[in-house]
Amino acid sequence: MKVAGVMHTIKKNKVAYAYIAPFYILFIIFGLFPMVSGFALSFFRWDGLGSMNFLGLGNYINLFKDSLFWKALYNTLFIGIIAHIPILLGGLVLAYILNSDLIRGQNLFKTIYFMPMVTSAVAITIIFQNLFGNNYGLINYIFGLFGKDPVNWLGGDGSFIKVAVIVMFAWKWIGWNMVIYLAGMQGIPQEIYEAAKIDGASHTRVVFNIVIPLLKPIILFTLIQSTIGMFNLFTEPFVLTGNNWGGGTNGGGLTLMMYLLNKAPQGGNAYGYASAIAYVMTFMIVCVAFILNKVMNRNEVKGGM
Repeated sequence: MKVAGVMHTIKKNKVAYAYIAPFYILFIIFGLFPMVSGFALSFFRWDGLGSMNFLGLGNYINLFKDSLFWKALYNTLFIGIIAHIPILLGGLVLAYILNSDLIRGQNLFKTIYFMPMVTSAVAITIIFQNLFGNNYGLINYIFGLFGKDPVNWLGGDGSFIKVAVIVMFAWKWIGWNMVIYLAGMQGIPQEIYEAAKIDGASHTRVVFNIVIPLLKPIILFTLIQSTIGMFNLFTEPFVLTGNNWGGGTNGGGLTLMMYLLNKAPQGGNAYGYASAIAYVMTFMIVCVAFILNKVMNRNEVKGGM
């Protein structure tokens, strides 16, 4: 009866199903099939041409034994966590300033702050490569004006490469978050801002007691988006380190995406191993999104109580 009922419903609404069918067909071909086949591939050893050899969990076991994987994971998390501080706070502050009457020409500033998101990442990275240059970099030139020795940001022992990547990553995403937060702030009824102003609330209290609590869903959305961007970080450290797949000196700029692409298809042909890396990264992103969602919901419940 249930199958017959489903078939009757499909037959009755066949025109509607015909209209939405192209989306599902394309999703199955270009979305679902690659995801399923990629997950299946992670259990095999395959060079892209020869026969596929089943390894079971071998790729995952070898992955967690590889010290380079842990180095790439540490670099990725370190860059992402540190960069999220200016991304989150800076985006909120800039959005609040543009939403208030503190400055004029908001559209001009919105365009300027959003430009990094629509500008070529390679072009931006080349500019930052000159800024952080050892001999002729602008930052070292400024250091020299104050009598400081130049810093080998992109070389040396590799410890300062992450600093340059953090600056680039934060500079790129802060404008995007600012636009999203600004849209959310403009959706808050103006009466709330006016009531807070009448009560004598400072800008700091308005931000922490009104704006942030009301923007929690939007903040969660931007955190998840920038987390995905963190795990996909590739172009910036790759170009900054001179197109070095190893992340520069001592792997100082090695990220998970660089580690993945170095296995296949750019640096090697270990497609099964690369698939295992991709699904470990996917699992990490899902875990981070789940934790962020739980934390936000828990704080919202406590605030409501």
